[in-house]
Amino acid sequence: MAAYRGKDDIQTVAAIGSGVIGGGWVAAFLGGGRAVRLYDPAPDAGPKTRDHVARAWPQMAALGLARADDDWSGRLSFHDRLDDAVEGADFVQESTPERIPIKRALFEELDRLVPADILVGSSTSSLPISELQAGLATAGRFVLGHPFNPVHLIPLVEVGGGEATDAAAIDTAQAFYVALGKEPVRLNREIFGHIANRLTSAMFREAVRLVAEDYATVGDIDKAIRFGPALKWAIQGQFTTFHTSGGAGGFADFLPKFAPGIVQRWETMADPPLADPTLQAKLVHQIEEAAAGQSVEEIARRQDMLLMEMLALFAQEGS
Repeated sequence: MAAYRGKDDIQTVAAIGSGVIGGGWVAAFLGGGRAVRLYDPAPDAGPKTRDHVARAWPQMAALGLARADDDWSGRLSFHDRLDDAVEGADFVQESTPERIPIKRALFEELDRLVPADILVGSSTSSLPISELQAGLATAGRFVLGHPFNPVHLIPLVEVGGGEATDAAAIDTAQAFYVALGKEPVRLNREIFGHIANRLTSAMFREAVRLVAEDYATVGDIDKAIRFGPALKWAIQGQFTTFHTSGGAGGFADFLPKFAPGIVQRWETMADPPLADPTLQAKLVHQIEEAAAGQSVEEIARRQDMLLMEMLALFAQEGS
């Protein structure tokens, strides 16, 4: 196994891509005291990313993820050439579009440009690392580092690797993300969509079907989640929720009591025609009705405010 620059050695990060996820990573890296060298050929990448970090900084400072008096601007530089961005970097985080040809071409360039002891983390939300690293000379240092949006607030990062990834590379990346205040989860085997996106996709699948077949509206389905299971999920997740629902015997008592009903529900589930334009129009119309005139920006601001309050509470509890 190769030796990689560890969490304490990573002082400069090359961030590839300045979209919503890439910009969130830039804020998180800067909040953790690192310097960031951003590569994105888009002409508005610099101003857009500075605005993103400026908006995120007070939120991170309130949660202890950044210092309010830290002048981060001097640690952020912008580059329109990939080789310039990775020069002097101790870690690379790529957040490019979710298309195999784009990411594969980038991986090939990074394989050639970046010293072999520097890890490359990919923000891919679904793609297996094995498909992106195959045949590369330094395939062992390419890892999965998939965050959740908003990246500067949500602690989750899914960490894993492909068939050729060194275990030491995954361990090192995980330690680095922990040092940034993240809560990594380990993907032991590759599967398309990783962990959390598969879970949310399963939930969304049934939610769409309930709307498609007129069992319920978008608004009521969201209420059913918000005021029901989601309250517990934020605290302890699904398995532990069922563990506490089994009485004194926990999950061992829950399964014989409730598994038959769960299996029956599974048997009634089916794929909705989500690609159907008529169904898409129905979903859009109903979410706009449920929004009751609020803009996306207004909803997102409320989301972030409540997220901060929840995260602050969890921090007090040591969760």
